Amino acid sequence: MQLRYNYRAYPDTSQRRALARAFGCARVVWNDCLRDRKKAHAAGLPYVKSAELSRLRITQAKRTEERAWLADVSAVVLQQSLRDLDAAYKNFFDSLTGKRQGRKVGPPRYKSKKDTRQSIRLNTNAFSLPDDGRVYVAKVGNLKVKWSRRLPAAPTSLTVTKDSSGRYFLSFVVDTEPDVLPGLETDAGLDLGLSAFAILSDGTKISAPRFLRRAENKLKRLQRELSRKAKGSKNRAKARVKVARQHAKVADRRRDFHHKASTQIIRDNQAVYVEDLAVSSLGRTRLAKSVHDAGWSAFVGMLEYKAVKHGRTFAKVGRSFPSSQVCSACGFRDGPKPLHVREWTCGECGTVHDRDHNAARNVLFEGRRIVATGRAETLNASWSAGKSRTKVPAQRVEAGSPRKGQTTQAGIPGLQVREHVKIGTCRRQGAREASAR
Repeated sequence: MQLRYNYRAYPDTSQRRALARAFGCARVVWNDCLRDRKKAHAAGLPYVKSAELSRLRITQAKRTEERAWLADVSAVVLQQSLRDLDAAYKNFFDSLTGKRQGRKVGPPRYKSKKDTRQSIRLNTNAFSLPDDGRVYVAKVGNLKVKWSRRLPAAPTSLTVTKDSSGRYFLSFVVDTEPDVLPGLETDAGLDLGLSAFAILSDGTKISAPRFLRRAENKLKRLQRELSRKAKGSKNRAKARVKVARQHAKVADRRRDFHHKASTQIIRDNQAVYVEDLAVSSLGRTRLAKSVHDAGWSAFVGMLEYKAVKHGRTFAKVGRSFPSSQVCSACGFRDGPKPLHVREWTCGECGTVHDRDHNAARNVLFEGRRIVATGRAETLNASWSAGKSRTKVPAQRVEAGSPRKGQTTQAGIPGLQVREHVKIGTCRRQGAREASAR
Protein backbone atom coordinates (compact mmCIF):
# COMPACT_ATOMS: atom_id res chain seq x y z
CA MET A 1 0.00 0.00 0.00
CA GLN A 2 1.07 3.60 -0.59
CA LEU A 3 1.43 6.05 2.26
CA ARG A 4 2.51 9.67 2.29
CA TYR A 5 4.89 11.04 4.92
CA ASN A 6 5.25 14.81 5.38
CA TYR A 7 8.19 16.62 6.98
CA ARG A 8 9.02 20.26 7.55
CA ALA A 9 12.01 21.54 5.56
CA TYR A 10 14.20 24.54 6.33
CA PRO A 11 15.99 25.71 3.14
CA ASP A 12 18.56 28.49 3.38
CA THR A 13 18.43 31.67 1.31
CA SER A 14 20.08 30.28 -1.83
CA GLN A 15 17.97 27.13 -1.67
CA ARG A 16 14.78 29.17 -1.35
CA ARG A 17 15.77 31.05 -4.52
CA ALA A 18 16.43 27.76 -6.31
CA LEU A 19 13.07 26.38 -5.20
CA ALA A 20 11.35 29.57 -6.35
CA ARG A 21 12.90 29.07 -9.80
CA ALA A 22 11.73 25.45 -9.83
CA PHE A 23 8.19 26.43 -8.84
CA GLY A 24 8.12 29.09 -11.55
CA CYS A 25 9.50 26.86 -14.30
CA ALA A 26 7.07 24.06 -13.49
CA ARG A 27 4.22 26.56 -13.56
CA VAL A 28 5.32 27.99 -16.93
CA VAL A 29 5.54 24.54 -18.53
CA TRP A 30 2.08 23.69 -17.19
CA ASN A 31 0.58 26.93 -18.53
CA ASP A 32 2.32 26.69 -21.92
CA CYS A 33 1.17 23.10 -22.49
CA LEU A 34 -2.33 23.87 -21.28
CA ARG A 35 -2.52 26.87 -23.61
CA ASP A 36 -1.49 24.75 -26.61
CA ARG A 37 -4.17 22.18 -25.89
CA LYS A 38 -6.85 24.83 -25.38
CA LYS A 39 -5.93 26.52 -28.68
CA ALA A 40 -6.00 23.18 -30.50
CA HIS A 41 -9.41 22.40 -29.04
CA ALA A 42 -10.79 25.84 -29.99
CA ALA A 43 -9.49 25.42 -33.55
CA GLY A 44 -11.03 21.96 -33.86
CA LEU A 45 -7.64 20.26 -34.10
CA PRO A 46 -6.79 16.85 -32.57
CA TYR A 47 -5.69 16.56 -28.96
CA VAL A 48 -2.00 17.49 -28.67
CA LYS A 49 0.05 14.52 -27.51
CA SER A 50 2.41 14.71 -24.56
CA ALA A 51 5.44 13.78 -26.67
CA GLU A 52 4.83 16.76 -28.96
CA LEU A 53 4.38 19.11 -26.02
CA SER A 54 7.55 17.82 -24.37
CA ARG A 55 9.51 18.47 -27.55
CA LEU A 56 8.08 21.95 -28.13
CA ARG A 57 7.64 23.34 -24.62
CA ILE A 58 10.61 21.78 -22.86
CA THR A 59 13.37 20.58 -25.20
CA GLN A 60 13.13 23.27 -27.88
CA ALA A 61 12.01 26.00 -25.47
CA LYS A 62 15.29 25.75 -23.57
CA ARG A 63 17.14 26.76 -26.77
CA THR A 64 15.15 29.96 -27.21
CA GLU A 65 16.00 33.29 -25.64
CA GLU A 66 12.55 33.65 -24.07
CA ARG A 67 12.67 30.31 -22.21
CA ALA A 68 16.41 29.75 -21.79
CA TRP A 69 16.03 29.89 -17.99
CA LEU A 70 14.14 26.57 -18.07
CA ALA A 71 17.57 24.92 -18.19
CA ASP A 72 18.34 26.29 -14.70
CA VAL A 73 16.15 23.66 -13.03
CA SER A 74 16.09 19.89 -13.19
CA ALA A 75 14.49 18.41 -16.30
CA VAL A 76 12.59 16.00 -14.03
CA VAL A 77 10.65 18.93 -12.59
CA LEU A 78 9.52 20.04 -16.05
CA GLN A 79 8.63 16.55 -17.27
CA GLN A 80 6.70 15.85 -14.08
CA SER A 81 4.70 19.05 -14.53
CA LEU A 82 3.64 17.80 -17.96
CA ARG A 83 2.71 14.39 -16.48
CA ASP A 84 0.60 16.11 -13.85
CA LEU A 85 -1.22 18.00 -16.61
CA ASP A 86 -1.87 14.69 -18.38
CA ALA A 87 -3.27 13.25 -15.13
CA ALA A 88 -5.53 16.29 -14.72
CA TYR A 89 -6.89 15.85 -18.24
CA LYS A 90 -7.40 12.13 -17.69
CA ASN A 91 -9.38 12.79 -14.52
CA PHE A 92 -11.47 15.33 -16.41
CA PHE A 93 -12.20 12.98 -19.32
CA ASP A 94 -12.93 10.04 -16.98
CA SER A 95 -15.32 12.24 -15.03
CA LEU A 96 -17.15 13.20 -18.22
CA THR A 97 -17.52 9.58 -19.35
CA GLY A 98 -18.44 8.23 -15.92
CA LYS A 99 -15.27 6.20 -15.42
CA ARG A 100 -14.27 8.33 -12.43
CA GLN A 101 -16.49 8.04 -9.37
CA GLY A 102 -17.34 10.89 -7.04
CA ARG A 103 -17.94 14.54 -7.79
CA LYS A 104 -17.47 15.90 -11.30
CA VAL A 105 -13.97 17.10 -12.10
CA GLY A 106 -13.48 20.26 -14.13
CA PRO A 107 -10.83 20.81 -16.82
CA PRO A 108 -7.31 21.92 -15.82
CA ARG A 109 -6.84 25.62 -15.10
CA TYR A 110 -3.91 27.98 -15.45
CA LYS A 111 -1.60 28.36 -12.46
CA SER A 112 -0.51 31.66 -10.95
CA LYS A 113 2.53 32.69 -8.96
CA LYS A 114 0.05 34.16 -6.46
CA ASP A 115 -1.51 30.79 -5.71
CA THR A 116 -1.48 29.91 -2.02
CA ARG A 117 0.35 26.66 -2.71
CA GLN A 118 3.44 26.21 -4.90
CA SER A 119 4.83 22.74 -5.48
CA ILE A 120 7.06 20.55 -7.62
CA ARG A 121 7.15 16.77 -7.91
CA LEU A 122 10.27 14.65 -8.32
CA ASN A 123 10.99 11.00 -8.95
CA THR A 124 13.96 9.05 -7.62
CA ASN A 125 16.20 10.40 -10.40
CA ALA A 126 16.08 13.91 -8.95
CA PHE A 127 16.41 13.40 -5.20
CA SER A 128 18.25 11.21 -2.71
CA LEU A 129 18.60 10.71 1.05
CA PRO A 130 22.24 11.09 2.14
CA ASP A 131 23.46 9.66 5.43
CA ASP A 132 23.75 13.10 7.05
CA GLY A 133 19.98 13.39 7.61
CA ARG A 134 19.42 15.89 4.81
CA VAL A 135 17.53 15.49 1.54
CA TYR A 136 19.33 16.21 -1.72
CA VAL A 137 17.19 17.79 -4.45
CA ALA A 138 18.69 18.21 -7.91
CA LYS A 139 19.84 21.78 -8.65
CA VAL A 140 18.64 22.89 -5.21
CA GLY A 141 21.07 21.24 -2.80
CA ASN A 142 20.88 19.42 0.53
CA LEU A 143 17.78 20.53 2.41
CA LYS A 144 17.65 20.54 6.18
CA VAL A 145 14.67 18.44 7.33
CA LYS A 146 12.97 17.97 10.69
CA TRP A 147 12.54 14.18 10.85
CA SER A 148 9.55 13.66 13.14
CA ARG A 149 9.54 9.91 12.38
CA ARG A 150 11.47 7.43 10.29
CA LEU A 151 10.48 6.43 6.79
CA PRO A 152 9.38 2.77 6.77
CA ALA A 153 10.90 2.17 3.31
CA ALA A 154 12.69 3.93 0.48
CA PRO A 155 10.44 6.65 -1.03
CA THR A 156 9.31 6.42 -4.64
CA SER A 157 8.55 10.11 -5.19
CA LEU A 158 8.96 13.47 -3.50
CA THR A 159 6.79 16.58 -3.54
CA VAL A 160 8.29 19.87 -2.36
CA THR A 161 5.62 22.33 -1.27
CA LYS A 162 5.55 25.94 -0.13
CA ASP A 163 2.35 27.10 1.57
CA SER A 164 0.89 30.59 1.87
CA SER A 165 2.62 31.22 5.20
CA GLY A 166 6.07 30.61 3.67
CA ARG A 167 6.65 27.15 5.16
CA TYR A 168 8.32 24.38 3.14
CA PHE A 169 7.33 20.73 3.34
CA LEU A 170 8.73 17.52 1.85
CA SER A 171 6.15 14.85 1.11
CA PHE A 172 7.41 11.32 0.42
CA VAL A 173 5.32 8.54 -1.11
CA VAL A 174 6.33 5.15 0.28
CA ASP A 175 5.30 1.63 -0.73
CA THR A 176 4.88 -0.40 2.45
CA GLU A 177 3.00 -3.37 3.83
CA PRO A 178 -0.12 -2.84 6.00
CA ASP A 179 0.51 -2.71 9.75
CA VAL A 180 -2.26 -5.08 10.82
CA LEU A 181 -3.33 -4.73 14.45
CA PRO A 182 -4.56 -7.66 16.58
CA GLY A 183 -8.21 -8.53 15.98
CA LEU A 184 -10.92 -7.28 18.32
CA GLU A 185 -14.56 -8.16 18.92
CA THR A 186 -15.79 -4.60 19.28
CA ASP A 187 -17.28 -2.29 16.69
CA ALA A 188 -18.72 1.22 16.78
CA GLY A 189 -21.09 3.53 15.00
CA LEU A 190 -20.20 7.22 14.73
CA ASP A 191 -22.57 10.17 14.57
CA LEU A 192 -20.78 13.38 13.66
CA GLY A 193 -22.16 16.66 14.96
CA LEU A 194 -21.45 20.26 15.87
CA SER A 195 -22.33 20.51 19.58
CA ALA A 196 -20.18 17.39 20.07
CA PHE A 197 -17.69 16.51 17.37
CA ALA A 198 -18.57 12.80 17.42
CA ILE A 199 -20.78 10.49 19.47
CA LEU A 200 -19.98 6.79 19.57
CA SER A 201 -22.60 4.08 19.82
CA ASP A 202 -21.39 3.19 23.33
CA GLY A 203 -22.26 6.68 24.57
CA THR A 204 -18.76 8.16 24.38
CA LYS A 205 -18.75 11.80 23.30
CA ILE A 206 -15.83 13.61 21.70
CA SER A 207 -16.17 17.30 22.39
CA ALA A 208 -15.83 19.75 19.50
CA PRO A 209 -12.55 21.71 19.80
CA ARG A 210 -13.77 24.58 17.56
CA PHE A 211 -10.24 25.67 16.67
CA LEU A 212 -11.38 28.40 14.26
CA ARG A 213 -13.88 29.86 16.72
CA ARG A 214 -11.20 30.02 19.41
CA ALA A 215 -8.81 31.87 17.06
CA GLU A 216 -11.38 34.30 15.65
CA ASN A 217 -10.47 37.25 17.88
CA LYS A 218 -6.81 37.14 16.89
CA LEU A 219 -7.70 36.60 13.24
CA LYS A 220 -10.00 39.62 13.30
CA ARG A 221 -7.22 41.78 14.67
CA LEU A 222 -4.68 40.56 12.12
CA GLN A 223 -7.10 40.97 9.24
CA ARG A 224 -7.93 44.53 10.31
CA GLU A 225 -4.23 45.30 10.31
CA LEU A 226 -3.92 43.78 6.84
CA SER A 227 -6.81 45.85 5.47
CA ARG A 228 -5.12 49.08 6.62
CA LYS A 229 -1.91 48.43 4.69
CA ALA A 230 -1.42 49.94 1.24
CA LYS A 231 -1.77 47.47 -1.59
CA GLY A 232 1.56 46.43 -3.04
CA SER A 233 3.57 47.62 -0.04
CA LYS A 234 6.05 45.50 1.89
CA ASN A 235 4.10 46.05 5.09
CA ARG A 236 1.02 44.56 3.45
CA ALA A 237 3.04 41.49 2.43
CA LYS A 238 4.23 41.09 6.04
CA ALA A 239 0.69 41.46 7.36
CA ARG A 240 -0.59 38.90 4.85
CA VAL A 241 1.98 36.36 6.07
CA LYS A 242 0.88 36.92 9.67
CA VAL A 243 -2.73 36.15 8.73
CA ALA A 244 -1.66 33.08 6.76
CA ARG A 245 0.41 31.78 9.67
CA GLN A 246 -2.52 32.11 12.06
CA HIS A 247 -4.77 30.21 9.65
CA ALA A 248 -2.03 27.56 9.30
CA LYS A 249 -1.93 27.15 13.08
CA VAL A 250 -5.67 26.55 13.13
CA ALA A 251 -5.41 23.97 10.34
CA ASP A 252 -2.47 22.23 12.03
CA ARG A 253 -4.32 21.96 15.35
CA ARG A 254 -7.41 20.60 13.64
CA ARG A 255 -5.36 18.04 11.68
CA ASP A 256 -3.53 16.94 14.80
CA PHE A 257 -6.84 16.45 16.62
CA HIS A 258 -8.26 14.44 13.69
CA HIS A 259 -5.22 12.18 13.56
CA LYS A 260 -5.23 11.44 17.28
CA ALA A 261 -8.98 10.77 17.47
CA SER A 262 -9.09 8.64 14.30
CA THR A 263 -6.05 6.59 15.33
CA GLN A 264 -7.53 5.84 18.74
CA ILE A 265 -10.87 4.85 17.21
CA ILE A 266 -9.18 2.50 14.75
CA ARG A 267 -7.05 0.88 17.44
CA ASP A 268 -9.98 0.24 19.79
CA ASN A 269 -12.45 -1.23 17.29
CA GLN A 270 -12.49 -3.93 14.66
CA ALA A 271 -15.17 -2.17 12.61
CA VAL A 272 -16.31 1.45 12.35
CA TYR A 273 -19.45 2.71 10.64
CA VAL A 274 -20.01 6.38 9.75
CA GLU A 275 -22.92 8.19 8.17
CA ASP A 276 -22.15 9.53 4.69
CA LEU A 277 -22.84 13.24 5.25
CA ALA A 278 -23.38 15.77 2.45
CA VAL A 279 -20.66 18.07 3.76
CA SER A 280 -20.44 20.20 0.62
CA SER A 281 -24.17 20.96 0.85
CA LEU A 282 -24.04 21.67 4.57
CA GLY A 283 -21.12 24.00 3.88
CA ARG A 284 -23.52 26.31 2.00
CA THR A 285 -26.00 26.72 4.86
CA ARG A 286 -26.03 29.12 7.81
CA LEU A 287 -23.94 26.54 9.69
CA ALA A 288 -21.15 26.72 7.10
CA LYS A 289 -18.46 28.10 9.39
CA SER A 290 -19.08 25.48 12.07
CA VAL A 291 -19.24 22.69 9.49
CA HIS A 292 -15.91 23.67 7.95
CA ASP A 293 -14.39 24.20 11.39
CA ALA A 294 -15.30 20.61 12.32
CA GLY A 295 -13.60 19.14 9.24
CA TRP A 296 -15.77 16.04 8.95
CA SER A 297 -14.56 15.03 5.49
CA ALA A 298 -10.89 15.05 6.51
CA PHE A 299 -11.69 13.06 9.64
CA VAL A 300 -13.69 10.41 7.77
CA GLY A 301 -10.91 10.16 5.17
CA MET A 302 -8.40 9.45 7.94
CA LEU A 303 -10.65 6.75 9.39
CA GLU A 304 -10.95 5.25 5.93
CA TYR A 305 -7.28 4.89 5.06
CA LYS A 306 -6.22 3.96 8.59
CA ALA A 307 -8.77 1.14 8.55
CA VAL A 308 -7.05 -0.32 5.50
CA LYS A 309 -3.60 0.30 6.96
CA HIS A 310 -4.38 -1.52 10.20
CA GLY A 311 -6.62 -4.30 8.88
CA ARG A 312 -9.90 -2.92 10.20
CA THR A 313 -13.32 -2.68 8.55
CA PHE A 314 -14.85 0.65 7.58
CA ALA A 315 -18.21 1.33 5.95
CA LYS A 316 -20.36 4.36 5.23
CA VAL A 317 -24.09 4.34 5.89
CA GLY A 318 -26.13 6.08 3.22
CA ARG A 319 -27.15 9.66 3.98
CA SER A 320 -30.79 8.76 3.27
CA PHE A 321 -30.84 6.37 6.24
CA PRO A 322 -33.14 7.92 8.95
CA SER A 323 -30.71 7.55 11.84
CA SER A 324 -32.34 10.35 13.86
CA GLN A 325 -35.92 9.16 13.27
CA VAL A 326 -35.73 5.49 14.27
CA CYS A 327 -35.86 4.29 17.86
CA SER A 328 -32.73 2.21 18.51
CA ALA A 329 -34.58 0.19 21.19
CA CYS A 330 -37.64 -1.02 19.29
CA GLY A 331 -37.06 0.05 15.68
CA PHE A 332 -40.13 2.31 15.50
CA ARG A 333 -39.79 5.23 13.09
CA ASP A 334 -40.97 8.31 14.95
CA GLY A 335 -40.66 10.84 12.14
CA PRO A 336 -38.31 13.77 11.44
CA LYS A 337 -37.37 16.19 14.19
CA PRO A 338 -35.96 19.73 14.01
CA LEU A 339 -32.36 20.28 15.02
CA HIS A 340 -33.21 21.96 18.33
CA VAL A 341 -34.77 18.70 19.58
CA ARG A 342 -31.82 17.04 21.32
CA GLU A 343 -33.84 14.52 23.35
CA TRP A 344 -37.05 12.71 22.52
CA THR A 345 -39.29 9.89 23.75
CA CYS A 346 -40.26 6.98 21.50
CA GLY A 347 -44.01 6.93 20.90
CA GLU A 348 -44.01 3.12 20.68
CA CYS A 349 -41.90 1.84 23.59
CA GLY A 350 -41.50 5.02 25.66
CA THR A 351 -37.69 4.96 25.67
CA VAL A 352 -36.09 8.37 26.23
CA HIS A 353 -33.31 8.95 23.70
CA ASP A 354 -30.45 11.38 23.39
CA ARG A 355 -30.69 12.36 19.73
CA ASP A 356 -27.00 11.90 18.89
CA HIS A 357 -26.48 8.68 20.88
CA ASN A 358 -29.59 7.14 19.33
CA ALA A 359 -28.34 8.08 15.85
CA ALA A 360 -24.92 6.52 16.56
CA ARG A 361 -26.58 3.25 17.64
CA ASN A 362 -28.71 3.20 14.51
CA VAL A 363 -25.62 3.82 12.36
CA LEU A 364 -23.96 0.87 14.13
CA PHE A 365 -26.90 -1.49 13.44
CA GLU A 366 -27.23 -0.37 9.82
CA GLY A 367 -23.48 -0.68 9.27
CA ARG A 368 -23.53 -4.23 10.59
CA ARG A 369 -26.42 -5.06 8.29
CA ILE A 370 -24.63 -3.58 5.25
CA VAL A 371 -21.45 -5.58 5.96
CA ALA A 372 -23.43 -8.74 6.69
CA THR A 373 -25.26 -8.54 3.36
CA GLY A 374 -21.99 -7.92 1.53
CA ARG A 375 -23.03 -4.52 0.15
CA ALA A 376 -20.36 -2.50 1.91
CA GLU A 377 -18.30 -0.58 -0.64
CA THR A 378 -15.06 -1.17 1.19
CA LEU A 379 -11.51 -2.00 0.23
CA ASN A 380 -11.47 -4.73 2.87
CA ALA A 381 -15.13 -5.67 3.30
CA SER A 382 -14.17 -9.34 3.47
CA TRP A 383 -12.21 -8.65 6.70
CA SER A 384 -9.01 -9.74 4.93
CA ALA A 385 -7.07 -6.50 4.91
CA GLY A 386 -3.40 -7.12 5.57
CA LYS A 387 -3.49 -10.76 4.48
CA SER A 388 -2.70 -9.70 0.93
CA ARG A 389 -1.09 -6.67 -0.62
CA THR A 390 -3.69 -3.90 -0.55
CA LYS A 391 -3.48 -0.83 -2.76
CA VAL A 392 -4.39 2.42 -1.01
CA PRO A 393 -4.14 5.89 -2.57
CA ALA A 394 -1.42 8.00 -0.99
CA GLN A 395 -2.73 10.79 1.20
CA ARG A 396 -2.60 14.55 0.62
CA VAL A 397 -3.15 15.49 -3.02
CA GLU A 398 -1.58 12.39 -4.59
CA ALA A 399 -2.95 12.01 -8.12
CA GLY A 400 -5.51 9.25 -8.45
CA SER A 401 -9.18 8.33 -8.21
CA PRO A 402 -11.22 8.99 -5.05
CA ARG A 403 -11.25 6.28 -2.42
CA LYS A 404 -14.32 4.16 -1.74
CA GLY A 405 -15.75 3.49 1.70
CA GLN A 406 -14.39 1.03 4.29
CA THR A 407 -15.04 -0.09 7.93
CA THR A 408 -13.22 0.48 11.30
CA GLN A 409 -13.73 0.72 15.11
CA ALA A 410 -13.63 3.39 17.82
CA GLY A 411 -12.04 4.38 21.14
CA ILE A 412 -11.04 7.69 22.70
CA PRO A 413 -8.19 8.11 25.23
CA GLY A 414 -9.33 8.00 28.85
CA LEU A 415 -12.84 6.84 28.00
CA GLN A 416 -13.12 3.09 28.38
CA VAL A 417 -16.85 2.64 29.15
CA ARG A 418 -18.55 0.56 26.46
CA GLU A 419 -21.93 -0.96 25.94
CA HIS A 420 -21.79 -4.50 24.60
CA VAL A 421 -24.68 -5.57 22.39
CA LYS A 422 -25.49 -9.25 21.90
CA ILE A 423 -25.43 -10.53 18.35
CA GLY A 424 -28.92 -12.00 18.59
CA THR A 425 -30.26 -8.68 19.79
CA CYS A 426 -28.64 -6.89 16.85
CA ARG A 427 -30.17 -9.32 14.36
CA ARG A 428 -33.66 -8.87 15.81
CA GLN A 429 -33.06 -5.11 15.88
CA GLY A 430 -32.09 -5.11 12.20
CA ALA A 431 -35.22 -7.07 11.29
CA ARG A 432 -37.41 -4.59 13.16
CA GLU A 433 -35.70 -1.66 11.43
CA ALA A 434 -36.22 -3.25 8.03
CA SER A 435 -39.93 -3.76 8.70
CA ALA A 436 -40.23 -0.17 10.00
CA ARG A 437 -38.79 1.21 6.77
